[in-house]
Amino acid sequence: MAPTPDLVMAALATVNDPEIRRPITDLDMVKSVDISPDGVVRVGVFLTVAGCPMRDTITREVTAAVSKVGGVTGVHVELDVMSTEQRKTLQTKLRGNRGPEKEIPFAKPGSLTRVFAVASGKGGVGKSSVTVNLAAAMAVSGLKVGVLDADIYGHSIPRMLGTSERPTKVEDMIMPPVAHDIKVISVGMFKPPGNTPVVWRGPMLDRALHQFLADVYWGDLDVLLMDLPPGTGDIAISVAQRMPGAEILVVTTPQQAAAEVAERAGSIATQTHQQIAGVIENMAWLPCPHCDERIAVFGEGGGQSVADGLTRTLGSRVPLLGQVPIDLRLREGGDNGKPLVLTDPDAPASVELRRIAEGLSKKSGSIKGLQLGLSPSGR
Repeated sequence: MAPTPDLVMAALATVNDPEIRRPITDLDMVKSVDISPDGVVRVGVFLTVAGCPMRDTITREVTAAVSKVGGVTGVHVELDVMSTEQRKTLQTKLRGNRGPEKEIPFAKPGSLTRVFAVASGKGGVGKSSVTVNLAAAMAVSGLKVGVLDADIYGHSIPRMLGTSERPTKVEDMIMPPVAHDIKVISVGMFKPPGNTPVVWRGPMLDRALHQFLADVYWGDLDVLLMDLPPGTGDIAISVAQRMPGAEILVVTTPQQAAAEVAERAGSIATQTHQQIAGVIENMAWLPCPHCDERIAVFGEGGGQSVADGLTRTLGSRVPLLGQVPIDLRLREGGDNGKPLVLTDPDAPASVELRRIAEGLSKKSGSIKGLQLGLSPSGR
């Protein structure tokens, strides 16, 4: 049977744009379909921008999809670039035909996306490692997940997720790279090559956060994880103002010195009206390589201490969600861009992280905690 334009278009409808994650037929990216008598199909495809980093992926996937159509003897893909008008039309379509307004979709009352702000009192507790592994565990379970690297000064999420791609800009919308089926954005993707530091003050930090939330095309996410900088500085305050519905996940290690600082970080909820989803204790113990003993390298009880302290402060139970053991491969996975929950899902640390992710994912709507009656001014 000779191929028809309808059959070819049906095949193209199975090809998703790698960045937008929607069929190229829905995005008006199919320019033309020409079928010769001998069964050779020529497909014209519009790229959103010249030099699109996903051009090879799109070419490969279009070729594979059309090749499966009965009667096709060959496929040639010809790439073109959208005009300014076409990009504006695409931008309007992606924003639900509401035009190019700069609103944060996750802050709307009807948003179904669960937002978790992953916080810690101090650096070095493995907050970013926990973030990327929770994200990977949720993504592999079938959820649509995004990670926003809000740790502007100490950004490390791109390396931990193994992506060096730069975002693509469509008019004034930013298409985030995708790694391990996770959409990710970070200030590190916009810097010049090298380890150049970010030297910004409060207003610039707030503006960057707003752009990451409003200008990035996240699509219909189930979960957005925000990796916050340690402490209760400008970014933590901006998140509370711009994303008041975000749930706080507090990460600590077992020792009391870290726990006390983590409790202070979580206590910001008394002034920002945010809810606390719970506490995660990282580096809880080291499994002995020769026996079944647990070695408390950093002491014991810090996670429960933080949960109990926040419960007293907020007047409502804050749970200890889990205790993640020390695993050298967790650190190696962060350096190599391969989350441990993906490379070794049966490792003790992976099992605990997947259990925590599953518990958070099972919550219907937002995770309900304490509705505080306090205002930032204390009145």
